[in-house]
Amino acid sequence: MQKSARTRGRKAKNATEPEPNPNSTTTATTSTGAAADTVVASLNAATDATTTDRRGSKRRRKTGKGKDDDVAIVTSPERRATRYSEHNGDYDVTAVVPEVPPRWESAGKVVPSMDAVVKVFCVHTEPNFSLPWQRKRQYSSSSSGFIIGGRRVLTNAHSVEHHTQVKVKKRGSDTKYLATVLAIGTECDIAMLTVTDDEFWEGVSPLEFGDLPALQDAVTVVGYPIGGDTISVTSGVVSRIEILSYVHGSTELLGLQIDAAINSGNSGGPAFNDKGECVGIAFQSLKHEDAENIGYVIPTPVITHFIQDYEKNGEYTGGFPILGVEWQKMENPDLRMSMGMGNEHKGVRIKRIEPTAPESNVLSPSDIILSFDGVNVANDGTVPFRHGERIGFSYLVSQKYTGDKALVKILRKSKIHEFNIKLATHKRLIPAHIGGKPPSYYIIAGFVFAAVSVPYLRSEYGKDYDFDAPVKLLDKHLHAMAESVDEQLVVVSQVLVADINIGYEEIVNTQVVAFNNKPVKNLKSLAEMVESCNEEFLKFDLEYEQIVVLRTKMAKKATRDILLTHCIPSAMSDDLKS
Repeated sequence: MQKSARTRGRKAKNATEPEPNPNSTTTATTSTGAAADTVVASLNAATDATTTDRRGSKRRRKTGKGKDDDVAIVTSPERRATRYSEHNGDYDVTAVVPEVPPRWESAGKVVPSMDAVVKVFCVHTEPNFSLPWQRKRQYSSSSSGFIIGGRRVLTNAHSVEHHTQVKVKKRGSDTKYLATVLAIGTECDIAMLTVTDDEFWEGVSPLEFGDLPALQDAVTVVGYPIGGDTISVTSGVVSRIEILSYVHGSTELLGLQIDAAINSGNSGGPAFNDKGECVGIAFQSLKHEDAENIGYVIPTPVITHFIQDYEKNGEYTGGFPILGVEWQKMENPDLRMSMGMGNEHKGVRIKRIEPTAPESNVLSPSDIILSFDGVNVANDGTVPFRHGERIGFSYLVSQKYTGDKALVKILRKSKIHEFNIKLATHKRLIPAHIGGKPPSYYIIAGFVFAAVSVPYLRSEYGKDYDFDAPVKLLDKHLHAMAESVDEQLVVVSQVLVADINIGYEEIVNTQVVAFNNKPVKNLKSLAEMVESCNEEFLKFDLEYEQIVVLRTKMAKKATRDILLTHCIPSAMSDDLKS
């Protein structure tokens, strides 16, 4: 995704043309040129070229006789017949009129497919987690997308995140069409759009999806990256196929690594194979001082999974389930022997199970997962993928849909058991995203309470939040598991300074453990307990054994004045009022 930016530059000064010398001979050449975006093309006809030096005189370009040129310049018989055909006084005028248009018989099949690649323009209005009762200043961005069947357009989820307006423009068109967002799959970083204007769909053929490419297969990434306004084409090969970390959704799904350049603005653009079929969507790249030209593409199995989930349910349901367990490799022979595994057994050991996951009812810690849906799991947690390739067994789980069942074979105390497990999505204590909703908050006596999420951490501590955030919050983010589906990590985000909260001003992003000796389950339960409190004091137990005590009547009275001072419309977000 490329943020809109306009670069101002100094216009080139006009060169001063020298007066014509009547004793000299000038040759004027008239030609027509055609620009063609091609991946593989052969030029069968071209005009002779001239170059102009700084003094304004024209020189014939040397073509290097006897040398092999990348593009052969051939003069047609028709052009030779018209050369030097007119004389006007002291000037020789040569008219070069192309009568035979260039032929593109050897152009690759990717060429017509590029007409389905569109430029996506989006206006974003992100939530303000520091001041959750308002939003940030809006900004614009541009990215890429492409047309598929059913009058739909695919792009990246991060390209239209927190959108207020989305427009698309076809290649070669000067019209931007308003688009409607049909679905956003944050986990897989894919979004689906549509355009109601029938004119947009005229003369455009949707792209066809190809199979998952093999290693070293050629790929061509098409889009509208930074550095220009027109369509851009970069090419490379598939260098790796494995389970990747999807940065936007904080998930791990199948991905392709390619060596074609993927820059800001390429996001959402298609990756073609040599048959002109779409084999993926460009979505992220690796920027590191020790790495060059490492880009990542969402492959067709993930794209198809997203589309089928939408078509089956009429909306995107977050349909990439997980097996809610943490597991350990069983490569050490002593460890295997202690767990009762024989030479015929291979698998991984369950360390912990998500309390909110359906499999918590049938699986136990120290169970050995031997197979998933009939596919044997190796001691390192991999399963056969293709010839000569292996991949993490989470790939098998991600191929399922939310609510599907899978047969899991385990080894428990030297006995084999099989369970049909219903798969579900992951419920994290600190969620990876908030689903496009405004953040929740509650204010009492200047104390701003909020629920922690990954976007909240990124807003407070920047993109390197996993290094800069407090250790306690990071530990919860990486290792803590939710005990119930509605559990949240509630913190004092900040303290809006007032007379009633003197001495508490420096409390920032500190977890709230209990209120009046009752555990805090989530932000809504905290708001309800405070609002209904009739005791003399409000007592908040924070982490590190810190407490905050306020007089109830004085705190509620001061809240109204604080809200008025800071122009805050309400003491709580709308979702806490219902």
